[in-house]
Amino acid sequence: MVEMYRGPESTRQPATYRVARAGVGVAELLGGAGWDHAMAITWGPEGLATTFRAVWHDEGIAVRWDVQDRAPWATRTRRDDCLWDTEVVEVFLDPTRSGEDYAELEVTPANVVCDLHIERLAPERRVHLEWDFEGLQTRVHRAPGSDDWTAIAWMPFADFASLSARVAACLPVTAGDSWHFNAFRIKRPGGPERPEDGAVYAAWSVPDGPTFHAPSFFRPLVFAPAPEDT
Repeated sequence: MVEMYRGPESTRQPATYRVARAGVGVAELLGGAGWDHAMAITWGPEGLATTFRAVWHDEGIAVRWDVQDRAPWATRTRRDDCLWDTEVVEVFLDPTRSGEDYAELEVTPANVVCDLHIERLAPERRVHLEWDFEGLQTRVHRAPGSDDWTAIAWMPFADFASLSARVAACLPVTAGDSWHFNAFRIKRPGGPERPEDGAVYAAWSVPDGPTFHAPSFFRPLVFAPAPEDT
C-alpha cells in the first residue's frame, strides 16, 4: 500500500508556480547554468529533500530536480521501462488543465527516462507508454563527494502537440499562459533487493490517496514574462 509522505512543508507550499524566462540556451541549462533566478520549491523528509525549478523559452520548457540522497540506485536501463518501481523524480504537465491528455516524465539517477501520455484516468484508464517527447534532452549530474544528484530535462513545446488536438490548441505558449502540474520523488532506501521497505513517496502537492495521478491536486504553472516585459 502506497503511503504519501506528509511533512510540515506540505501545508506551506505556494498555490502557484511561476516559470521564469530562461536567460541562457538549452545547452547551458542542461549543463546546470542559468537557474539562479528560477522559482525553487522544496519538499520531502530531512536528508532526502527535493528542490524543483523550471524555466522556459519560446521553444520549450526546462525542469530541474536537485535531490538530497543516500545511496541512490538504478537498475533499469531502457527508455519507458517501469521506472516507477525504482528510484525516480517525476513531473506531470497538463496543458489543458483538464486532468486529461497530460504528459508524465520520469528520470532515474542513471539518466534513464520514461515519458508517457495520460489520456484519461476514468471511467476507463488510458495510458500510452509508446508516446514520447521526440526532442527530449536530459542530463544527470552527481555532486562531488556526495550522493546528492541533479536531473535536468528539456521538453520542446512542439512535442506536447501530439498529446491531442486540445493540447495543440494551447500552443504556442505565450507569457501569462497557465498549465497545471505536479512534481514528485520516489526514494527506496531498501535498495533493489527490498524496494518497498521504507519507500518514500513524496509530492510537492500531496494527493489524499495512494497515487500521484490525482489531477485535483495539480496546481497552476504560470509562464512568466521576461523581466524587461513586466
